Amino acid sequence: MSLIKIRKKLLNIESIYHEGGPVRQEPIKMGSIAVVIHNPYAGKYVEDLSELVKDSTEMAKELVPELIDALGGADAIQAYGKGAIVGLDGELEHGAIWHIGGGYPMRANLPKAKSIVPAAKVVAAAGTRLQIPLHHIEACYVRSHFSTMDVGVIDGPRPDELLYALVMSTGTRVHERLGGLRADEIKAGDGQR
Repeated sequence: MSLIKIRKKLLNIESIYHEGGPVRQEPIKMGSIAVVIHNPYAGKYVEDLSELVKDSTEMAKELVPELIDALGGADAIQAYGKGAIVGLDGELEHGAIWHIGGGYPMRANLPKAKSIVPAAKVVAAAGTRLQIPLHHIEACYVRSHFSTMDVGVIDGPRPDELLYALVMSTGTRVHERLGGLRADEIKAGDGQR
């Protein structure tokens, strides 16, 4: 029996044409998929969190393809990240469950993914917005893809809930121009350079 009880799921796609500079013909797309679920560990200390790790991983196996499809398919994805907001009756470790639960399914669905999936997590009240970091899926030192995506929902997470989110992007920051390692210069294949 799964511990996952979803109250709501949110899918958000942004199409970014410019930030005051030249207008792109084809926008950069950023997307997030988030779920607000009941926190089975709220209000108590539980030593073994492995059951929610397992169940959240199974949930992410359904969420990841939905987000990838909404952004145009796996070949379109260049950057990713993940995040969690833990309701006030939970603890930060309940958000850390998503490192495994959300991260591994994302990498498994993106054949080029080698770099670690960056993350943010916080214990906070309903309505909190979380800035989730993104970086390049093949090499985390590709500076052009360093970005964030804002995720949250006004009525959650309630004190006994969790919000788990995944974010992806089809490109760089819309007007990136600060140099550093370029995506077409990735050589080491180690997820870093």
